[in-house]
Amino acid sequence: MEIQKSSEDYLETMLMMQKKHGFIRSIDVAEHLGVTKPSVSYATKRLRENGYITMDKTGLITLEPSGLAIAQEMLDRHRTLTDFLVRLGVDRDTAETDACKIEHDISPQTFAAICRHAQAHKD
Repeated sequence: MEIQKSSEDYLETMLMMQKKHGFIRSIDVAEHLGVTKPSVSYATKRLRENGYITMDKTGLITLEPSGLAIAQEMLDRHRTLTDFLVRLGVDRDTAETDACKIEHDISPQTFAAICRHAQAHKD
């Protein structure tokens, strides 16, 4: 099943919040993504229905294995692409923004080629 780009962003952000805080709350996801709480509620409902996350009675979010796998892939792509763009001379803020756009659209083949190139040209 193909997952929407916005869902990938939500899952990636959830993983980032888990790493940062040790837990995932909707409010933190909303603040990080710059979206409203109702937007997060709608997204988490879809993610729950598709088995990517669960939520407990207090509202804490847990990434299920399928959601965690997507989140880790997106976070890895994001970090790799950001570092690659910075090494090309792009300032970090622009590289972060551009990496977020690129990470969803490039093919696995192109991403692998970027990884190989970056590895071959490490400082």
